[in-house]
Amino acid sequence: MFKHLKLGIMILIVLIFTAACSSSESEKSKEPVAEKGKVELTISAAASLKDAMDVIQASYEDEHPEVTLTFNFGGSGSLQQQISQGAPVDLFFSAAEDKFDLLVAEGMITKDNSIDLLGNELVLIVPEEDTTIKSFSDLTKENVSKISIGTPEIVPAGAYGKEALETMNLWNEVESNIVYAKDVRQVLSYVETGNVSAGIVYKTDALLTDKVKIIATAEADTHTPIIYPVGIINDSKNYDATKEFYEYLQSDETIEIFEDYGFTAQ
Repeated sequence: MFKHLKLGIMILIVLIFTAACSSSESEKSKEPVAEKGKVELTISAAASLKDAMDVIQASYEDEHPEVTLTFNFGGSGSLQQQISQGAPVDLFFSAAEDKFDLLVAEGMITKDNSIDLLGNELVLIVPEEDTTIKSFSDLTKENVSKISIGTPEIVPAGAYGKEALETMNLWNEVESNIVYAKDVRQVLSYVETGNVSAGIVYKTDALLTDKVKIIATAEADTHTPIIYPVGIINDSKNYDATKEFYEYLQSDETIEIFEDYGFTAQ
């Protein structure tokens, strides 16, 4: 009798265990299929690209629901340093070739997975109501108190701006009035709020607001050509998905979006 009772208990335990496993498998089968293949890409991109990239992100994620794009916008120099120090990034979109080339030299990006994609222009802006500054040379006037540019060491627009002012033989006269900013968007904000008399930014940034006006465009021969290279980080853990987005950035559809925001195609 006890043998039969013991056998019955063992059978009952096996049935309960089997039912539990079956329930667990059933729950797993209810998980959304899309979540299993979800990919998140981290893109480090120059601050001046933000508005165009916001549009491109929405379009791309709509076409590729399995992909989430996470952007880290900032000065190209700061972004390059983060990547050099091991920040987990899949794609780098720089506003300067020299910052980009540092990563190529370090072996973090290969030429085969990079391209010079866009161009830009450098402009002098003032608050919308200002009537005192009409050219770069007016920056030396006594009533011009502060001029903002990005910090040249980490912000390409700042480096281009300093170079242009040096070429125009204005830098030594205005250097003491310079207010440095962490990126071009901060320069734009300083001018919008009237905290500075003028600023030097990319044309694409100046076109984003009606609170500033463009006074002059720096001649192309006063500074290094403004090139935006983009490339895949070799250590990307999502190479195939990153490659697909990298190629999407080069499509006619995407280039048109960039051009709508004032960039030029290379």
